[in-house]
Amino acid sequence: MAAHQGRGSQDSTARTRDPDRTRHEILSAAIEEFSDKGLLGARVDAIAERIQTTKRMIYYYFGSKEGLYRAALAESYRRTRAREQDLGLADMPPEQALRELVRSTLHYDATHEPFVRLVLFENLLGGEAITQLDEEDRALNRGALDLLDDVLARGRAEGVFRDDVSAPTALDVHQVISSLAFFRTANRATFRELFGRDLLGDESADHVRDLIEDTVVRLVRI
Repeated sequence: MAAHQGRGSQDSTARTRDPDRTRHEILSAAIEEFSDKGLLGARVDAIAERIQTTKRMIYYYFGSKEGLYRAALAESYRRTRAREQDLGLADMPPEQALRELVRSTLHYDATHEPFVRLVLFENLLGGEAITQLDEEDRALNRGALDLLDDVLARGRAEGVFRDDVSAPTALDVHQVISSLAFFRTANRATFRELFGRDLLGDESADHVRDLIEDTVVRLVRI
C-alpha cells in the first residue's frame, strides 16, 4: 500500500512540475468523457479518475466544468487541424493533394470517434461553446480553408481544376469533405441497420472511401 501511495504522490508531483503534460492528459480524458456523455452528463470526477488526478487539479487549470468542456472542444479541433498541416499538400500535384486530404480526413474521423461524437454533442447544444473560441483557435481553423485555397489555385493554374464562375470555393470543398467523412462515422450504425452497408466495415470500406474521394475530385476537376 505504501509503495502504491508513493507512486501516486510521484505522479502528482510530476504533473505539477510539467503543466503542459498535465493539461494534455486532462484534455484527452475530458474529450473521452464529454464525447461519451455530453456536457450535461459528463462528470469532472470521472475525468479525474481516468488519469488518477483530482478535481482540484482540473479546476486549477480550467476553472470550471464548462471551461474544461470549451477547452476540450478547442483541443479536438486543434488536433484535426494539425493533422491537415502535417500532410505536406503543398509538395504534391493538386489532384494528388486533394485526394490525400480526403483520405486523411476519412481516416481521422473513422479512427477518432470521440472527436465526431463531441462535435455532434456541441451541435445539439446549438454550437454555444464554439462561439467562444478565441481568435487564435479561429485562425487555426481558417487554416483548413487556406490549405484548400492553395490546392485549388494550383489546380486552376495548371488547367486541371475548374475556373468558371460556378466553380466550388475552398469553403464549398471543405464542407463536402467534412460532411461525407463525418456522416461515414457518425451514421455508421443507423446506415448499417437500415441499408445493410457498414460504411467502415471491411467489405465496404475501400468502396466507400473511393466513392467519396472521386465525388470530391469530380466537383473541381475539368
